[in-house]
Amino acid sequence: MPAQSRPSGAEFAIEAEDLHRTYLTRTGWLRPKTTEVTAVRGVSFQVRPGELFGLLGPNGAGKSTTIKMLNTLLLPSSGTARIHGYDVARDTREVRRRIGYVFGGDRGLYDRLSARDNLRYFAELYGVEPREQKARIAELLDRVSLTGRENERVEGYSRGMRQRLHIARGLLHDPDVLFLDEPSIGVDPVAARDLRNTVADLRAMGTTVLLTTHYMAEADQLCDRIAVIAGGAIRAFGTPGELKSRVGTRDVLDIEAYGVTEADLAPVRALRGVLSVSVEEQGARQTVTVQSERGSNLSREVLAALSAARLGRVVNREPTLEDAYIAIVEETSAAESAESAESAESAVSEQHEEVAA
Repeated sequence: MPAQSRPSGAEFAIEAEDLHRTYLTRTGWLRPKTTEVTAVRGVSFQVRPGELFGLLGPNGAGKSTTIKMLNTLLLPSSGTARIHGYDVARDTREVRRRIGYVFGGDRGLYDRLSARDNLRYFAELYGVEPREQKARIAELLDRVSLTGRENERVEGYSRGMRQRLHIARGLLHDPDVLFLDEPSIGVDPVAARDLRNTVADLRAMGTTVLLTTHYMAEADQLCDRIAVIAGGAIRAFGTPGELKSRVGTRDVLDIEAYGVTEADLAPVRALRGVLSVSVEEQGARQTVTVQSERGSNLSREVLAALSAARLGRVVNREPTLEDAYIAIVEETSAAESAESAESAESAVSEQHEEVAA
């Protein structure tokens, strides 16, 4: 397909400048109350053409809202965003011609149609020239490794195959920028590996990709640069190596455990030198991760503090991107809690002053 024209002087594939998005919500029944909720507050970043950029954050952090503003599904409350120089609010038609959007899950495909017929249908919607459709569909089916299965109904596809078909659908009109919103969610390890290979191939072919994911190993392997968003704002920014260096001076202890509760973790958090404690649930098994100051050698003290729980394997290891991510999110949470407590204390003080007056 012919290359899309771009405004002169457009240096970046994606630009976000001080993006804000607020919502009005109603609570209560007898006495309904309308409150304003800020989902995104002051998000700014740039993505270069051909770059694979990661946007990481916990649920409710503002990732999906940010992506929806960038791909024209939501209007920013304030701030600006551009795709190859085109403003997402003023130049919606031009932006949509240049972007593809792929989201995780089972929605967005027609189960009773074959993969080929799904792509034919969406090719018409995306305005792909009829004389180009056959070759384009064949090319994309090969790129996502579905050649030979293209005439089967999608209802018989595995989740991994569906996700690869989603990517093919998002590439039909040859977009300059592809948004991948948690594409590997719910897929098995083999399918996730195949998806990572497909995404890596996109970057190699020059497509700009903005990826959101909860899988830190995936982000570490694929992304050129990463922004961590929490509480609606960007909290950290850099290459995977730069983010990992934030916790490079820490020791990390992984403990296999069963039945550990928050009460069990309280004495661990109270140990001098402990910087972070997190728990990953894996069915009945848990992994307790303790980050501490480098050289603190707290293994014995941590295990003693967890003596009431059933423990398994214990591993000391080097920090990973996941450790850096957890540290950033926890620092943000602690800062927000302190700010909320300060605001509440200030409000109480003002009430006392009014009563005294």
